[in-house]
This record gives sequence, C-alpha cells and structure tokens, in this order.
Amino acid sequence: MKKITIAIDGYSSTGKSTIAKQLAKKLGYIYVDTGAMYRAVALYALENGFISADKEEEKIEALIKMLPYIKLDFRLNEETGVAEMYLDGENVEKEIRTLRISNVVSRVATISEVRQKLVEQQKKMGKDKGVVMDGRDIGTVVFPDAELKLFMTASPETRAHRRYKELIDRGEDVKYKAVLENVQNRDYIDSHREASPLTKTDDAIEFDNSDMGLKEQFERIYNFAMRIINGE
Repeated sequence: MKKITIAIDGYSSTGKSTIAKQLAKKLGYIYVDTGAMYRAVALYALENGFISADKEEEKIEALIKMLPYIKLDFRLNEETGVAEMYLDGENVEKEIRTLRISNVVSRVATISEVRQKLVEQQKKMGKDKGVVMDGRDIGTVVFPDAELKLFMTASPETRAHRRYKELIDRGEDVKYKAVLENVQNRDYIDSHREASPLTKTDDAIEFDNSDMGLKEQFERIYNFAMRIINGE
C-alpha cells in the first residue's frame, strides 16, 4: 500500500492533534505534533527570560542567537505508545500544555527565525512520506505537495469550551473567560503574523467539527485518506 503525506492545519483547539494521532496509529504512520515544537521553544524562551508573560520584556535577538543550541526531539512513551516532547533532553510534555505556555506560544511562533529552524526539522521528518503532521503551516509551507490536506475549524466558543475542560481535567485553576480570550488572541496572531500566517490552501478540505464527535470526525477523515491511498 502506497504511503502519502497528510497535512492537518487549522485553528487552536480544533482537535488537530487528537485526530492526527488516531490517524497515524490506524495507518501505521509517523505522527509529528509541530505545535509541541513551538510550545517547547516558548517554554525555553519564557524560562530563560527571553520573553515574559506580561509582554514587558522581550529579548528576541538574544533568543535567535540561542536557536542553534536548542535541542528538540520526540521520544516514544512505552506505556502510552505516544511520542512526547523533549527539550534539551528533558521531558516537557506536561509543562508545554499549560495555559501559561498557550498565552505566549503564538508570539514566539511569529519569529521568522524560529519558524525557519522548526520547518527545516519538520521537512526532514516527513521526507519519506508515511507521516501525519499537524500545525498552522503544514499544507502551505512544510508540505505544499501533501496528497491530503485538511483545514480544521470550529467556533471560538466551542474551542474554548473544549480547551477549558481539558485544562480543568488536568487540575489547572483557570476561568472560561481567560481561555476564550486566549483562543481569540491566538486566532488573530496566527492569522495576521508576517511569517507563514494561518491560511487555508485551495486544495485543502475544510473540516468544521463544531457539532461533530470524535468518532464521526475520525471515520470521515480516515475515509478521505484511504480513497487517496487506494487511488480513488
């Protein structure tokens, strides 16, 4: 069975990673969570004082100089069967999923040098096909020739409710209003940044899952993939 490249783009909290993981597992493909890579760089920048949560202090040029020395890699968790993000040899999977990182990651992702470094790594990861990759610029920049491109969307309120529940389930003390504001701010930054803004390509399938459960989403997307793999 031939292998293809599957690029999943879209807004934050549309369930891109969840669907991508399921799809990769079903097809026996490699899954790459590009969002985790940007979150890891954001964590590095925050903890080393290159950016601050209140936006008062930003040392972008200093961060750019450190990019060659930041080591990112995915390692398989044998218990869960899921690849987790490592930053300079340390598992940061839990830290990068917090609202603290969500509030700064889009700012870091606007830095063209950061995007250049990560896109280069992502292209290497998918050079042999048989990969499912999700993010903001996978179908436009990383894999413009991907055989299957999806653009995930849902209303801001729906996405905020999903994200809020996820954070609460993890034990974080957050307010729905703060989560909604974060979703809206990230939408604006992702869509208006100068470097690789979030856009839907003409050949991408727009997939609004506002009123759709995970099972229905997966079945429909899996069928899209199989039709292409089978040459239909």
